[in-house]
Amino acid sequence: MRGRGYDIDNPRGGGKSKLADDAGVHRAAVSRLLQRQSMPDLETMRRLSAVLSVPLRDMLIRSGRLSEDDLPVTVHRHQEEVSGAQRLTPEEAARRMGVPTELRETFVKVAKQFLPEGT
Repeated sequence: MRGRGYDIDNPRGGGKSKLADDAGVHRAAVSRLLQRQSMPDLETMRRLSAVLSVPLRDMLIRSGRLSEDDLPVTVHRHQEEVSGAQRLTPEEAARRMGVPTELRETFVKVAKQFLPEGT
């Protein structure tokens, strides 16, 4: 945020408000995120990542809520076609990652929010 010119350290600098305005999110969401009081919803994270020019995956990892192992980098569709590789389904990813059976349905629902439509 600082690197993008948002003065988030000075309470009167207006950086938090400007970031919230630029992203079209509520100012309280930015404050709660910075104070680590709560994790913004997915749409808020998408908007912030776009304004900050940070991939959503990186935002989620930097937040500390998910690890790189939780969000492995996938091969682009073109590379899949060339290499013959198959994209993991959220169900298969949950199984391979050892997500407990009782949490898999929730994991799959959340993971599908990150996939392009039609996949």
